[in-house]
Amino acid sequence: MRICRRVFNRNRTGVRAAIAALLIAVPFLAVTSCKRRERPVYAVIPKGQAHVFWQSIHAGALAAAREGGVDIEWNGPAVETDFAKQISIVDDAINRHVDGIVLAPSDKEALVPVIRRAKQADIPLTVCDSGVNTEDYVSFVATDNYGGGVMGARRLAEILDKHGDVAIIGVLPGAASTTAREQGFKDTIAKEFPQIKIVAFQYGMSDRARSLAVTEDILSANPHLDGIFAPNESSSIGASQALKERGLVGKVKLVGFDSSPSLVDDLKAGVINSLILQDPYQIGYQGMKTLLDLRNGKTPPKRIDLPPTLVTQENMNDPKIQKLLNP
Repeated sequence: MRICRRVFNRNRTGVRAAIAALLIAVPFLAVTSCKRRERPVYAVIPKGQAHVFWQSIHAGALAAAREGGVDIEWNGPAVETDFAKQISIVDDAINRHVDGIVLAPSDKEALVPVIRRAKQADIPLTVCDSGVNTEDYVSFVATDNYGGGVMGARRLAEILDKHGDVAIIGVLPGAASTTAREQGFKDTIAKEFPQIKIVAFQYGMSDRARSLAVTEDILSANPHLDGIFAPNESSSIGASQALKERGLVGKVKLVGFDSSPSLVDDLKAGVINSLILQDPYQIGYQGMKTLLDLRNGKTPPKRIDLPPTLVTQENMNDPKIQKLLNP
């Protein structure tokens, strides 16, 4: 009996200690939970997460959030072609009633209904990187994408001495940003360089391996191709890899878009003649800043255009260029 009583007393003491610890912990957890709820939360939703470009946008948005004393939730589909997943992520942010959303729409039409739902829920939303066919947003922050296409056409024409056959490795149907670059390139070639002919245009579906395969198909069908325009990171990587594998470095001139470690290496090596760079860090920073300004009673501009920058072997070591190459 004494042994049983000792065991019972020990158990009772342990239970009392556990209850006491729980009573101390619960108020602490409640306080920390309340603190989390009191701090504003903004959703930042990219088209995808695979490319360095999106990681740079994340860094810019995070910097602005830290300055503004708010938190961000970063979430996007694994691949840029998964429109349904991106819509689901935006819907989830609306249902949780976040304080605001920064969205890079994967498609200019498919994301319109969910953007309207955010407005109906009184959640301010800024569109970044790529346009959408609605005005139901606070601001639109992006590169001058059409101007980037114009810049690419003029650069390729310059290095081809204004004549020859060229191809475009397209990115993705319905993506407003890259469609504008492709159109700027086409329009400029047609208006300013009549001796240059666009002999091929195929989509790489925002995928490096697919862009490589597409470029190889174009090179096979056009053995005398003189130049290629690749209007984003994945198409540039795919095109450069195809030129290396086919032994066409220097023979087929490549003007690409965006930056990554491999693209910088290929620019140094002469595989890529030129890169047209955006400033994704500033896109993320300015996109987040528009919502913070709105929160503080300011009226942000409806549109913020950031100029593209042409990078070559000659200027790539300039300090300003280095910041764009290594965001």
